[in-house]
Amino acid sequence: MLFFGHLGVTLGIFYSLGFMIPHLRKFIDFRYLALGSMLPDIIDKPLGKLVFAQTLANGRIIGHTLLFSLFLALLGFYIYGKKGNPALLACAAGSLCHLLEDRMWANPATFFWPLFGWGFPRGCPDYTGLEYFIEMFKRSFEPELSLCFISELLGMTIISFFIVISIKKRIEER
Repeated sequence: MLFFGHLGVTLGIFYSLGFMIPHLRKFIDFRYLALGSMLPDIIDKPLGKLVFAQTLANGRIIGHTLLFSLFLALLGFYIYGKKGNPALLACAAGSLCHLLEDRMWANPATFFWPLFGWGFPRGCPDYTGLEYFIEMFKRSFEPELSLCFISELLGMTIISFFIVISIKKRIEER
């Protein structure tokens, strides 16, 4: 998945969960949920594809591990217990959704890191550094019917829904 898929699908899941489990609504801060849904890529893409481009060339490292999401959740529970602020819990939930949407269980060396060793698998060295981001940008304009493209369309639809609801609320408040 890419940006719209992660963001839209995660927001849609938690918006739906808020309807099914009304008690959950007080814990959902959609701003932090949105941040969490992109956090693994915000951390790993620059780190693995720019900083460690020659050695790893992998955009799925630390942020794409279950340990990272669990650490965020534990820190979130601690902060919620001390200050009653559920923001980091929402961020952890978004991060975990990102991992599930990326189907990280199919890459156990990264997902369960460090259980299978301290290193991360080497990624595709075809495009490293800034070339990777330029190639990703080029390919985003060449859609093909794939799971990634469908999830992006679904994400854009959900985000559009959120925008329409937000505009509608603002008009009603006036």
